[in-house]
Amino acid sequence: MPERYLRQSVLAHLGLESRAVDDPGDAGLVLCERAHLGKVGLRGDPADKAFLAAVEKELGFALPLRPNTVTAGDDVTAFWLGPNEWLLAVIPYEGTPLAEDLVKALAGLHAAATVLTDSRTVIGVSGPAARDVLAKGCPLDLHPSAFPAGSCAQSLLGKADVLIHLHDGGARLDLYVQRSYADYLWRWLEDAGAEFGIAVLGD
Repeated sequence: MPERYLRQSVLAHLGLESRAVDDPGDAGLVLCERAHLGKVGLRGDPADKAFLAAVEKELGFALPLRPNTVTAGDDVTAFWLGPNEWLLAVIPYEGTPLAEDLVKALAGLHAAATVLTDSRTVIGVSGPAARDVLAKGCPLDLHPSAFPAGSCAQSLLGKADVLIHLHDGGARLDLYVQRSYADYLWRWLEDAGAEFGIAVLGD
């Protein structure tokens, strides 16, 4: 793992910082790269009370156990990905300490915690046209009645695999995407949102 000062965001080559504005004005689509989130993949048996208790002790809150739900504490957000799989998003950037703590806490259990920080990035999407833009390339029904605030879901956007998270306030979506698809997805979003006007915010 590279030293922190050597790291660049996945989309650094696009020069997003030079395009960032303080006020998006009347832009229908507002984009940003949330580059500095740590990410940890977690696997375990939700029927194992020892596993759930160990994870809750480390995180300070219980894992989400229902499909496409999210639970969160002050610095960590947990996303349900499957019956025995979760993604943990960690503030600050470094996810390694949390993964190491989980590995120790889960010793002897049929479970695993893996650092995924540099394998993907997060693109923040907001603005009045955000759902309309995503609907151009996503098969999910993103209407608030079907995809309410606080939900998450894995799907395709364009041709990229993404995890979509709608924040509790309902005003911003985060797209978790593999780094190899990040450039493509950003350009796809800019193309799909051009008719609405686009603004870029800083991280």
